[in-house]
This record gives sequence, structure tokens and C-alpha cells, in this order.
Amino acid sequence: MYKHITPPTTGEKITFKGGEPIVPDNPIIPFIRGDGTGIDIWPATQKVLDAAVEKAYKGKRKISWFKVYAGDEACDVYGTYQYLPEDTLAAIKEYGVAIKGPLTTPVGGGIRSLNVALRQIFQLYACVRPCRYYPGTPSPHKNPEKLDVIVYRENTEDIYLGIEWKRDDEIAKKLISILNQDLIPATPEHGKKQIPLDSGIGIKPISKTGSQRLVRRAIKHALQLPKNKQQVTLVHKGNIMKYTEGAFRDWGYELATSEFRQECVTERESWILSNKENKPDISLEENARLIDPGYDALTPEKQQQIVKEVEAVLNSIWDSHGNSKWKDKIMVNDRIADSIFQQIQTRPDEYSILATMNLNGDYLSDAAAAIVGGLGMGPGANIGDSAAIFEATHGTAPKHAGLDRINPGSVILSGVMMLEYLGWQEAADLIKKGIGEAIANQEVTYDLARLMEPKVEPLKCSEFAEAIIKRFS
Repeated sequence: MYKHITPPTTGEKITFKGGEPIVPDNPIIPFIRGDGTGIDIWPATQKVLDAAVEKAYKGKRKISWFKVYAGDEACDVYGTYQYLPEDTLAAIKEYGVAIKGPLTTPVGGGIRSLNVALRQIFQLYACVRPCRYYPGTPSPHKNPEKLDVIVYRENTEDIYLGIEWKRDDEIAKKLISILNQDLIPATPEHGKKQIPLDSGIGIKPISKTGSQRLVRRAIKHALQLPKNKQQVTLVHKGNIMKYTEGAFRDWGYELATSEFRQECVTERESWILSNKENKPDISLEENARLIDPGYDALTPEKQQQIVKEVEAVLNSIWDSHGNSKWKDKIMVNDRIADSIFQQIQTRPDEYSILATMNLNGDYLSDAAAAIVGGLGMGPGANIGDSAAIFEATHGTAPKHAGLDRINPGSVILSGVMMLEYLGWQEAADLIKKGIGEAIANQEVTYDLARLMEPKVEPLKCSEFAEAIIKRFS
């Protein structure tokens, strides 16, 4: 079946049912070492993962690793421009869960991004990026420990569909002509807008299906969190892009209040319920005025819409969510994208899970990672209904390759996410404990050591792995 790779002789396949993995005690898991510093950080990661599994389960569980190839290493094995060979795709499809180090973005090979290609091929629609602080990690913020968020970024739509045409392309000219002459004038809300003739053109698709499957997974994750962290925030720029980003918000609320009706309450619903709890005889009009400060300036028609909204909420969920029962539900709210960037810095402890479209999530996850120590400590996962790939979130840093000095934290913590996804929480907790205690004891690689005051002597990449393992006991 395979051309240049051989599966392990021991172990079993992970299968999927209803979008969730069914995991044997000895799963076969493909791994991609990664380019550049992957030569250093993958061996350190594998050593930590194996040690944690052995410590937690005393041989009752074990990962059978299956080496597959992508990036520059794949070209060495399969030939020029074979950055993503069929062997690798077939192995991930067969075994379901994989983990990888950083990959080079090919130049001239036809694939714009290996990471994007893998996400699209396997419909890994949820990019999951936890950002939490480990005490002792250098940070530019005064209180980085207040940030503990998980970014759920949609992985297959928005800019990742990549539908665009360059300036002066014939299709771009035709589209601009049709838009300027026919479509824009036919839509009154666009006024007299005209697209400059020397523009590049890009299309930004946001679908209901793509939006709701991401929000569904985010809500399911929230159900597993402690009560004080059960919140999902829909991040969007819907005040400007009403039919893409605004629709993402609306579809998210629709899913929460239909599919998860008994488990969720929206922020606006909580205001309505709270108003009635505080004043049981409050009228519908009074309640409407409290939830919308601009109520008195609205037209009578819009005022009536809000009154009907209040009435509908009280009629439908007062019995199940009223009398403070809503406080034990998952809170679903929304925030404008530019606002959330400053709020994760000024009020980070108010947020838990951030569900976002692709581009906003790309910015937001990196910004959050910077608060808690940077991408060197940032794990990531790409999850779909029949496959999942866990990965480093940083680049290949080729100038550091082979020097045994780079921080393996991103891949190790991605391995922690993988263990949690498998349901192996005991092993995951050992690694988090080990990393936390090693950093608190200032046993860190150079990237963190150089930022500490006073300066400390850095550990090698392999030594950092040993420091983590030492703290499993």
C-alpha cells in the first residue's frame, strides 16, 4: 500500500464515530518530524510523551509511532517538489490522528502552504489554540496569569479558501465591470460605491454549515470545562460585514439556542431573565428598555420588535432558565473583533473560549500567545469529524536546526492536547505539571532564559525535555 513508509507491526487504528475518536490502548499515530528545528524538537517531544504515558499507565497504554514525511524531508525521500506525498495522506486518513513539527512553506512547488493543504484535504475545520500561562514564563504583561483562553478558529473558509484574482487579470476586470455596472447599482444599500479598476479581487465565503460546525465543537468543549469557564464568545466584524461576519454571529446564536437549548443561555437572554428576577412584576416594555439603552430613540416598530423578543424569551425559557438557573448554563455572547483584541489584554479573565472565523482567529491566537510567553509555548490542533492533526504553531527556524537549543514547548504542549483528545488526561496532566515546575524553577531553553531577570543559564532542547520528565514523580 505504501511506497516508502512501513506501519508499526504492533498497535491498532483510531476510528471515529459521530465526529469523536474511539481510541484503543495502543493506538498507531503517524508523526511528521518537521523541517528545520523539527530535527531537535520532535525527539524531545516524543521522549516526553512516551515517558508520561508510561508513568501514568504502567504499560497498560502505549503509543505506536509511525514515521511519515512532509516538507523538505519528504523531498529527500520522494523527490523534488514532493512536499506532501500520497503515502503521508493515506497514512493520516487510515490512522486518523497525527502530530507534526513545523513545516517549510514550499517555493515554486505548487502548494501554497502545507499546513493549509492538510487542513483542507482532511476537512480539519477547527483550529484549536489554547493560551494559558505557566508561572515563571517571561511575559510583556503585568498579569499574564489572568489569561486562560482557547481560540476556536474556523479552518477551511474565509481567506483560507483563497479565491482571488490579481490586478489586471482578465477575470478580475470582468468581475469589477459586472460589480460596478450591474450588481452594486442594483443593491441600494451599497449606495454609489465603485471598485477601483486597478484592484485585485478576493472573495470571502462564510457558510452556515462551516460556521455552525465550528461553534458546535466550541460549545461541546465548553461543556467539559469547570463551571466558571463555561463561556463561548463569538468574535466577528459583523457591524461592517453583515452578511459574512455578522451571519457567523447569527448562525452561532441560532445553533446555541436550538441544538444546545438546555445547556446554553445568550448574554441578551440573561439580561432579560435577570431583569425579571430582580423585579418580578416588570412589564415587557420596561424590560425591553433595560436591555436596549437606545430604546426610547427607536421607531415604534423597532420598539415593538424588542418587546416581542422579551416576551418570546420569557415564554420559552423562563421555566428552564429563570430564577437564576441560567447562571449554571454555558454563556454565549459575542464581541466585535477589534474590541476583543484590547479586552484580552485589559480584561483577560472575562473570557474562556473564543469562536472566530479564519482571519480574525489567526491574529487573535498569536496575540493571545504573546501575552503568555510567545509562540514557542503555543500549542495547536486541527480537528475535523474524521481526523485530527496536532502541530507546532511556530516556524521552522532553520538557522537553529541541529543545535539542540530551540524550545520544544509548542510541540510538547500540542502533544498534551493530543493526549487530552485521546482521553488520556492523566498523562496530559503529568506533562503540564512537569512543564510548569521546570519553568518555575527557571530550567528553560534560551528563548525564555534570555528574558528572565536575573538572567539564567539556558538548557538545551533535550535537557528541557529531561527537566520536564524529572518532575513526573
